[in-house]
Amino acid sequence: MNFSSFKNTNPIYFYFISISSFVLANLIRSKSISFYYFLLLVGLVFFVLGMVKRMKNK
Repeated sequence: MNFSSFKNTNPIYFYFISISSFVLANLIRSKSISFYYFLLLVGLVFFVLGMVKRMKNK
């Protein structure tokens, strides 16, 4: 699998995906608890990816 697009992405896009997944998770919290936890996990992963990408650029 080729992940070159992740290498060339700005950290702000990772943060944006993270925030949007957190917002979506809070919107569907009462409807589907398993999808809620999945979106929380996705948000956390993209937040960490953004932090790592930001630290590597400095």
